[in-house]
Amino acid sequence: MKELSVLVVEESQPMLQVLVGILEEFGFGKILTATDGEQAFQIHQHHRPDIIITDWHMEPIDGLELCQWIRRTKHSVNRSVPIILMSSYTEQTRITNARDMGVTEILVKPFTAQDLARRIMHVVDVPRDFIESLNFFGPDRRRHSPDGYEGENRRTKNPEES
Repeated sequence: MKELSVLVVEESQPMLQVLVGILEEFGFGKILTATDGEQAFQIHQHHRPDIIITDWHMEPIDGLELCQWIRRTKHSVNRSVPIILMSSYTEQTRITNARDMGVTEILVKPFTAQDLARRIMHVVDVPRDFIESLNFFGPDRRRHSPDGYEGENRRTKNPEES
């Protein structure tokens, strides 16, 4: 982890301090912090962090808007940076909305240091391919490809082969 940098975005100073302490224990080489999405986007543009961990609900720019800026702004310096979104809201519509905005992983509050470590290791060890279409840029929503499936709806690597 020493060679990785992480940007933590959290408006609550006590929670921000807890997160930074946990990440220091994990051994991250560089930990950057921001208290809202606008500040975080500027830090992202100047420092190109390897991972972003952001709270969903912040003022004036929340974590979901930050994700949208990073993923959909053509001048974003790293549109495919892994983004872990922290939230205490787990309704399916919110999760789907976050996924559709390009969030890589969701970390449900309250969480343990071990939960955070799992999410971080997942984005580091199992990076997801990114998809770009007219209406979406973000991590591939499919977590795995079914082995051996050859049915009529099987996607090919080259659309011209269909």
